[in-house]
Parts: sequence; C-alpha cells; structure tokens
Amino acid sequence: MSTIRAFRAIRPKKEFAAKVASRPYDVINSEEARTEAGGNPYSFLHVVKSEIDLPEDTDIHDDLVYQKARQNLDKFISDGILFREEKPMLYIYSQTMNGRTQYGLVGCASVGEYENNIIRKHEFTRKDKEDDRCRHVETCNANTGPVFLTYRDNDSVNDTVSNWVKNNAPEYSFTADDSVRHEVWVINCSETINEITGAFKKVPLLYVADGHHRSASAARVGRIKRDANKSHTGSEEYNFYLAVFFPASHLMIMDYNRIVTDLNGMPKEAFLNAVSEKFEIMKNGISKPSQPKTFGMYMDGEWIQLKVKKGTYPEDDPVNSLDVAILQNNLLGPLLGIGDPRTDNRIDFVGGIRGMKELEHRVNSGKYKIAFSTYPVSLKELMNVSDAGMTMPPKSTWFEPKLRSGLLIHSLE
Repeated sequence: MSTIRAFRAIRPKKEFAAKVASRPYDVINSEEARTEAGGNPYSFLHVVKSEIDLPEDTDIHDDLVYQKARQNLDKFISDGILFREEKPMLYIYSQTMNGRTQYGLVGCASVGEYENNIIRKHEFTRKDKEDDRCRHVETCNANTGPVFLTYRDNDSVNDTVSNWVKNNAPEYSFTADDSVRHEVWVINCSETINEITGAFKKVPLLYVADGHHRSASAARVGRIKRDANKSHTGSEEYNFYLAVFFPASHLMIMDYNRIVTDLNGMPKEAFLNAVSEKFEIMKNGISKPSQPKTFGMYMDGEWIQLKVKKGTYPEDDPVNSLDVAILQNNLLGPLLGIGDPRTDNRIDFVGGIRGMKELEHRVNSGKYKIAFSTYPVSLKELMNVSDAGMTMPPKSTWFEPKLRSGLLIHSLE
C-alpha cells in the first residue's frame, strides 16, 4: 500500500508562475544560477540557490545561505508572489518535450514508507549533499523542491488523471526557455482526491526515480521533528514530503554517457586489441546504440560500435547485467584503470539530452581522448535493482525533462 497525501500547497499566483518556476538546485551551479536569475527577482533560484544573493566568495554551506533562503521564501509570501491554499489539494503536473507529454500527480509521500522501503531507492546518497538539503529543509521549514517518484501503472489513477485534464483548464501553462511546456491543474474536488488516494492504496511500491538526496533529507528532518515532539501523532506535515508521482509508462530514461581523458598509457592498437577480447568491434560509424548491450566509442574523429560478447557478464545479475555496469567492468575498469567512477577525475559523464555532438566536441577539444555512448537503462531494470535491495552504478539514469522548482511547495507545519 502506498500513500499520496493532499496538502495545502504554497504556490505562485497565476501571473507569476512562469517567472517563479526554476530549474532544480542540483542541475545548476552558483554561477549559472546567478546568470539565469539575473533581472528576475521572482525566480525561485533565490530560494533553492540563495547564495546568488550573497557575495560571490560565500561558502555555499555557510549558515547565511540557508538563512537567506528562508528570508527570500518568506518575502515571496509577504509580497504576495506566493500564497498558501486554504485546504489540502492534489495537483496534476504535465511536461511536454519534443512533442511527448508526461503527466504526474503532485502530493506528499510518506516518511514512514520511505523508512520501511515501500518507497524504494536505487542510489547511495552522499553525506555532504544530504546534510546540505537537510539544513535547507530545516531552515525553510518546507520542501522547496519535489522528489521524482514512479510506480507501476494503475488504470484507475490513469483514468482519473486523464478525465480531469480533459474536463478542466490548467491553472498554470507556460513554455520555459528550454522549450519544455509545463502545465499544472488543481484538483480541488474532495471526491476526486479520495478516488486517487484510495487507488494508491492498491499501488504496492513506489520508486525514487530522481531526488535521492531530497528524499533522504526529508526523511531525516521528519525523524528529527518526530523525536522532538512529545505529542507526535503521525499526522503532522513533517511526516510527509513533496513528490511528483509518475506512472512508469509516462517516463523516459535517457542515456548517460562517459568520457575519459586518456587510454591509460596504452597505444591505440593495443587498446583496441584488448577491447576485442570482450567486445565485437564494428567500424560502421554508428554513434548511438539502437539496442541493449551495444556501445558507441569515439576517438580520433571516428565512431566505432562495440557489441558485448556472450559470457562476459552475469545475465541474471540485476546490476552487473546493466549496460553501464558491463562497460565499467569489462572496459573502463580493467583497461582504462577507472576503479571508482564516483571519485576518479579522469572520467566525466554527459547526459543524453546533450546528444552525440557533445561527446564529439569534448573529445575533439583535446581535453578527453575517448567517449562512450550507452543504451539507456529501462524502468523495468531500475525497478528490478530496487526490488533486489541493490543500487545502480553511478550515473546510470538521466531523466528529462527536469521538474521545475517553485510551482508547488510543501510547508512542514
């Protein structure tokens, strides 16, 4: 049984929505955020990347950064840019990119279900990143950015969402500067809300698609507040956190590609000979894999296709049978000496949204010697790894489009 809980959202007045909505905190650095929010006092980057309103040499983990985030959030509310709903509601959030639309429900997920593994994870979190989000949530006393959850499709939920969209106008509708269209519908009918929350009781599991640090920090803050409240009942807002719930059929995982600075001291021909022990090498100029267990490899201005040989990986292992794991275990590790891709500065990662030309550009610049394009992980594979209690290799999944921050905020009180 899974929970989706209606909540009294803090959200922008309709006329400010497009200006408030911002990219999430973790896909943009401070310099980029300053540029992106420049000239836009309404951008939610003033809350999720509040260091942009402090001197440039300010440590992003300084107490002043978190205090500034709270000040900016409070000011948005006091200035009437944001307001709080009078009663709990659910919302539908759609994103349209390249003619493809995905519809998710915005509500609150349960901290208890996260702790009890009903909400399943596929990545480790880093303590420093978790600490950062925990301090942000505690100081703002709110979840300012949603977690991206998915679940195996439920026909009842799909039908309810479809009918609401067909019969009601969106509250927000705008196209962002990256050409992605964002629309939000307010579900203000208690009967419909009850239908949805009832249907989710038949959804056995939820999966974190993106936002592991947001989930972990929300759960941590929930525990802190729970332990401090001698009158704790379990219904307090801190027991829940902001999420967008997408059915699996609506989502698309993009490839997450690799670039490496050098061939680990190997001459090119010796490297190719070593590669051929585990992979079939085809010099056909194909850059983007069209099926699993194949890879593109770019160096010296040429694309080479690799196809992994049978028997070189454990087919029944949910993790080590993934394409990104096969590439790591059969080539990046043993041949190029990339032992831990999380920490090795000889490797970098390029999300599939940037395309094959970006891989070519990085290698042609001379900073990198070789690039590898991968076939995307499937949602079924992600769920299988999560169900097995295992974790994905680092940089395995790239979801697009990204959820915008600032459209819906969850207060912890």
